[in-house]
Amino acid sequence: MASEKEPPQGRRAPGRRAGDHGRYGRLSREKVLAAALALVDREGLSALSMRRTGAELGVEAMALYRYAAGKDALLDGLVEALCAELEERLAASPEAPGWREELHRVARETYRVAFAHPHVAPLLATRMLAVPLARRAPAVLRAHERLLALLGRAGLDEEPTVMAFRAVSSWILGYVLGDLRAMVDNPDEPDPAFRLGLHRMPADEFPRLRAAAPTLARHGGPEGLAAGLDALLDSFTGGA
Repeated sequence: MASEKEPPQGRRAPGRRAGDHGRYGRLSREKVLAAALALVDREGLSALSMRRTGAELGVEAMALYRYAAGKDALLDGLVEALCAELEERLAASPEAPGWREELHRVARETYRVAFAHPHVAPLLATRMLAVPLARRAPAVLRAHERLLALLGRAGLDEEPTVMAFRAVSSWILGYVLGDLRAMVDNPDEPDPAFRLGLHRMPADEFPRLRAAAPTLARHGGPEGLAAGLDALLDSFTGGA
């Protein structure tokens, strides 16, 4: 991809405006995050920048700083956008009758959101390492609150609830990222072994990994997510 060049001093790139009115009307945080999400969905995280996001909206990068302080803020905004989409999906259908069934519904919708935005989903892990709890967006905090409330309905005391929250959060995120991980070495190769690039892994050094690779390459899907979630919940509630 050709690198973007700065326009000559004193001139703006064609079609970009200095103000906060772009090709989609007046800017808002929601529009900025939607443009960033569309860019990353299409081209991957490496394409994300203030300048490229501004270009998506038809404005100069400086117009975005009112809504996002820089690239890190855009990354955090993408996490916010995914959590907001999860909220919308959950609101679009009735809540399940029991806490366990509702927790399964949350897990399924989380999986679907992640697969709708596979380039963004890893940020659900990496940005949690960079952003303290109290500085996370309200949509992110509501996702945490939802899980804690559901686990609280299981009748657990505070400490087991927190332990279950950590375990369930880790399982859902880890499972999703496991299903999203890159496994195919050459998508145009018809032979399964060469498609996965098994010839690149010495058989005497990685025999188990080579044997398991075809199974690992298959998505576990929502069924596997549900089975592991039930096993975790049973370990905390005794199967209740």
